[in-house]
Amino acid sequence: MRKLLLALSLLAACLTSSAESPIAPDQRRSVEQTFLTFPEWFLVHSPAEYARYVKKHPAHNFPFLGHVAQIWTSYAAVTEEQVRAKYPGNPGYHVMIGVIGGSTSVEYGLRSLYENTLGRISWATASELTPEDEYGARVAQDYVDFIRKEPWYLYDFSAKLKGLWADTPLFGANMLRKLERRYALTTEYLVKAAYGKLIKLGTSAAYEPALMTTQVVADHEPYDLADMQNVKLLRMLDDGRAVLELPRYYDFRLAATRLGLQDVQLQDIAGNSGVILVTVLTHGQGTAAPPDTRVLFEQPILTEPGRKRVALVMRVAALSRYLVDAPRQGVEVEHVYDY
Repeated sequence: MRKLLLALSLLAACLTSSAESPIAPDQRRSVEQTFLTFPEWFLVHSPAEYARYVKKHPAHNFPFLGHVAQIWTSYAAVTEEQVRAKYPGNPGYHVMIGVIGGSTSVEYGLRSLYENTLGRISWATASELTPEDEYGARVAQDYVDFIRKEPWYLYDFSAKLKGLWADTPLFGANMLRKLERRYALTTEYLVKAAYGKLIKLGTSAAYEPALMTTQVVADHEPYDLADMQNVKLLRMLDDGRAVLELPRYYDFRLAATRLGLQDVQLQDIAGNSGVILVTVLTHGQGTAAPPDTRVLFEQPILTEPGRKRVALVMRVAALSRYLVDAPRQGVEVEHVYDY
């Protein structure tokens, strides 16, 4: 009975008509995108995990193939949700996921093969991480910081290649490891620079430029917008609610959390007042999830034993409070998938 009531409540939320939304028609996005953006954002989460790992460890121990499996199992989970809930098909987004998921699978497969052969051999001759290892780790983190706000193909790998040869000493201790890392990073940056240019051309031809902001409806006007320069009040509605403009992607969660701290509750995001996907990171069993929230899937964080990612399907109306309450209960909100 409890599962039936939960399903009915989520169905009722999903069926809320976007035609009644105060959001401008050209600012509305379909509900299925909150789910389909997860595989895309996994290709941010995965490099972030890699960047954390290689700060202190050689790259050959990173679970590249495990991450390939997680790409496709998560895609299967969100696709099943899309079909089950009868959301719009959105074939263009599936094509995009296929391209980026497929290319990442090939990349991770080749890197796993390389790192577990030549990479392991060179590491066996070294006594510590080389300047090239450390440079690669810094670039990995810089790349993650960049793609949290911009498409990956705009990252300047060519500049990082020049920096590798200009900023790391050519000679020093652990020479075999230094030369091997220099070769590995040079190859990686060259290939990604060339592939990024191709993807940029293809994307600009096939897709409109992505909107960097999103409109939301809040239950009332924030009392202080002075410290939220990326949040704008667009207009007030007759019933006292406020239409706001927030940043999308990584900064959406940050802006929505700051609004939540002012007790501002979001009721509509990009024309959706039903459900939204949120991922959290936790070491324990609990997620501090509000009522009527469903776990879509779980993934272990492969480089951090005992830690896991939990994908939650929750009501839009519950999001603001959750963003404030979850950290207080030891749950890290990783990302809000803002359609």
